This record gives sequence, C-alpha cells and structure tokens, in this order.
Amino acid sequence: MVAIIFKPARTAMQSGNANTAKWVLTYEPEKPRTVEPLMGYTSSSDTTSQVRLSFETKEEAIAYAQKAGIPYRVEAPHEPKRRRISYTDNFRYDRKEPWTH
Repeated sequence: MVAIIFKPARTAMQSGNANTAKWVLTYEPEKPRTVEPLMGYTSSSDTTSQVRLSFETKEEAIAYAQKAGIPYRVEAPHEPKRRRISYTDNFRYDRKEPWTH
C-alpha cells in the first residue's frame, strides 16, 4: 500500500486556481478494477482507493505518512505557464501569428 502525495492540477474546465492550493494523499490501487458482468458496473474490492486526504503543505502530508508508517512517493507539481495576453493584442497590426478564422 503505497501512498502518492501530489498537488492536483486544475481541470480542463477551470480558468482559475480553485482546488489546486492543497496537497493530496491518495493510495495506489492494489487490485485492478473489475466489470460486473450483469449490469456492467466497474467495481473494486480495494477500499483504500476511496481515501483522499488533503493537507495545507507537502511537509504535513509527508509527516502524516511517516507517522502512520505508510510508504509514500512525492510527485512534483506541474506549474502552468503564465501566459498573459490582453484582448487588444488580438488586433495589433504587428502580430507575429496571422489572424485567421
């Protein structure tokens, strides 16, 4: 049972930084998911896949894993590129990329 400590990235539908400030501890699945043949539901007998703990800092998450004796792996956060473009830049005459529809 290995825990993964990471900082979640924002979803494709987000333009802001909501739910990306905290660090999350989840567990790697120990058993694969199975498909129930009659109804087609996907299920798993691994209950640790339901655990998702949030922490303010990476150090708090690591301290929790060490205190509980859980082996862990820390994944580095992927910081998005800061791209600031103003609306008026779309209509500049010296644009580097052609403006097409």
